[in-house]
Amino acid sequence: MRDVVIIGSGCAGLTAAIYAARANLKPLVIDGIEIGGQLSLTSLVENFPGFPEGVQGPELIQRMRDQAERFGAEYQAGHVTAADLSKSPFTLTLDGQTLETRTLIIASGASARWLGLPSEKALIGKGVSSCATCDGFFFRGKKVLVVGGGDTAMEDGIFLTRFATNVEIVHRRDQFRASKIMLDRARANEKITFTMDSVVDDILDPSKGEVVSAKVRNVKTNEVTEREVSAVFVAIGHTPNTGPFQGQLDMDADGYLKTEQGARTKVPGVYACGDVQDRVFRQAITASGSGCMAAIEAERFLESSDE
Repeated sequence: MRDVVIIGSGCAGLTAAIYAARANLKPLVIDGIEIGGQLSLTSLVENFPGFPEGVQGPELIQRMRDQAERFGAEYQAGHVTAADLSKSPFTLTLDGQTLETRTLIIASGASARWLGLPSEKALIGKGVSSCATCDGFFFRGKKVLVVGGGDTAMEDGIFLTRFATNVEIVHRRDQFRASKIMLDRARANEKITFTMDSVVDDILDPSKGEVVSAKVRNVKTNEVTEREVSAVFVAIGHTPNTGPFQGQLDMDADGYLKTEQGARTKVPGVYACGDVQDRVFRQAITASGSGCMAAIEAERFLESSDE
């Protein structure tokens, strides 16, 4: 029997682990599908407070892991495949093993949707990104490409014009899914160009360890042209990792967990933090803040249960 189990080892989960461990709750952290979360795929992080020179994403994650472990947090590899939140203690199924816990903090994050190209995978963190606000600064004075047709793609494109000389938005259809107001803003920006009915077939050059160009194919004519760009931002959405909680916790239409008063779910003793419930900000610092809230809520819940 555990007092606190934390699902996820990104900024939200690890901050929750630090706070819970310092409260002498000996939390168990389930690493999840992506150990370290989205930050483990990021190179230089310059907007996390306390690192004036910046810090590598994996290094920041490791420091947080070490900090939580110092206070008594434990880690277990694997990911949760099923959960029963209908009664206390809550039951989790982890790769065939069953765990019981009095409180549960869900920090399982949201996985970025990628194009599925081998070259894309090889260049993540080296010019390929799913977070314009995280990485746009590194491409000041460069040409960049954004893939997507929704509001996120428009928002990313507009944001990137602060740094890039030209932003090309590539969309596979002949019409955008973005709202009219976002589309109008993007169209009004002279730095943004649009390429419709097209997909990115390849990103060069993994052998150089950086993005130097992208091959764009028109889906109607199959004509392939090459763009000299320094970065490719994939803005086709995220998928929240909430599968085990379907039908047990309130979610929005896209599967993000709904919380109130900070990190509380509708089930007392179950809390959610980070990208699994935040579809707006999705920053390391906001994830950490919500992880802090979740841990404090869990501590208070356990105290009240023991009275």
